[in-house]
Amino acid sequence: MDFTGKSLLITGGTGSLGKALTNYILTNHSEIRRVIIFSRDEQKQFQMAQEFPFEKYPQIRFFIGDVRDKNRLIRAFQGVDYVIHAAAMKHVHLAEYNPEECIKTNIGGAQNVVDACFATSVERVVALSTDKACAPINLYGATKLTSDKLFIAANNIKGDSPIRFSVVRYGNVMGSNGSVIPFFINKKKEGSLPITDPDMTRFNISLQGGVDMVMHAMKYAWGGELYVPKIPSYRIMDVAEAIAPECEKPVIGIRPGEKIHEEMITPSDSFYTYDLGKYYTILPSTHKWKLEDFVKEFSAKPVPPNFSYNSGENDEWETVESLRILIKEHVDTNFTV
Repeated sequence: MDFTGKSLLITGGTGSLGKALTNYILTNHSEIRRVIIFSRDEQKQFQMAQEFPFEKYPQIRFFIGDVRDKNRLIRAFQGVDYVIHAAAMKHVHLAEYNPEECIKTNIGGAQNVVDACFATSVERVVALSTDKACAPINLYGATKLTSDKLFIAANNIKGDSPIRFSVVRYGNVMGSNGSVIPFFINKKKEGSLPITDPDMTRFNISLQGGVDMVMHAMKYAWGGELYVPKIPSYRIMDVAEAIAPECEKPVIGIRPGEKIHEEMITPSDSFYTYDLGKYYTILPSTHKWKLEDFVKEFSAKPVPPNFSYNSGENDEWETVESLRILIKEHVDTNFTV
């Protein structure tokens, strides 16, 4: 991807993935003109500015705003070429308890981003999704599925605009804020790790894996694709064993809206799903380009009918040993058992 002279804005840019994207882009694409961090949390912006000082990174800008405020988004998008939409209310149990707030941010905010892009000169948009948006059983997943649909459908109303909207969907990001591994590492000091369900599994992706996927979509999307990575799963009991084999592990039951296993592609999606090698992509039912051209360009292979991709029936698994290595590499360099 050529970022020479371009401006990129990240909504929710003070989050774990937003910071990882910022670091990657500033490190590998110093030719970029501006990287704008858009978020509503002034304290996180202040802290991030210490990590990315203007003296060292003169391209960086911090813009306080909320995706619920369309006028503020339009102001922020002036002169912006690329947008990565990472802002969301993401905690499942908090969304269940505060449904209206979740809807305002995840659905209303998504539509505001789409509208602000059309009101300005944005060329590429990549929106972040979640495995919980696939066959959702909780409000968070339902709002993110709606968000996905809004961004994908935006390609149908762009007219002659060169803008391209795409979506990336992945599982739990290892070590991200609020995720299970840092939670368990913190709980280890208390001698007990609460287990929701001993059979629970989750997909696992590193922050860098998430960054790579966003960059892939930014560079290669034709408009309307929903990308899904081929990534390993882990068992929650293996995570607990990897972090604290000596701790008690009481089973407390699943929280409202949780699944035992997460899905990223359902059998109903299989008729629109193609294998790209490193990723799967779910194509929109309507698109402005020819399917045969897409298949030829990316050597895309249709998946078998009724194919599904879920964390409980995955072909690739992390082990206790591999998890310990990954935790030390990606989460806590001082981690020991």
